Amino acid sequence: MARVSEAAKEPNRQLRITGELTIPIAEVTVRTSRSSGPGGQHANVTASRVEAIFDVLASPTLTDAQRQRILIRAGPRVVAISQDGRSQARNRELALTRLGERLARALATPKRRRSTRPTAASRERRLAAKRRGTERKRERRRPEES
Repeated sequence: MARVSEAAKEPNRQLRITGELTIPIAEVTVRTSRSSGPGGQHANVTASRVEAIFDVLASPTLTDAQRQRILIRAGPRVVAISQDGRSQARNRELALTRLGERLARALATPKRRRSTRPTAASRERRLAAKRRGTERKRERRRPEES
């Protein structure tokens, strides 16, 4: 059975996304449940799997431009899951870190590509390789009878 943790426990904590953007932890829903996979008796009784969910549309922290960018690149809900560690506290930190990384990737603007021309040396290397290939194929031919 999944439990939703109380955001009131840490009302002032912030999740840093980029240099200029931090989101209050209160805007992130954290759910816990039992981990899947092996783990023996310990895994059967502890809710160590953590799911951090950020609702993009409901966030008052984001600007309209940031909201649109995240909606396009990550969708209306950004989810990060962690069940790597044995402890719920460690998985919670991992899930929040992963959530921050996903939001940062969604907000990042890709660098514009500047078109460049091949250098003179690279053109010469390409032509020299073509000449070597031509010569190699020429040597494979049968000798001309004249």
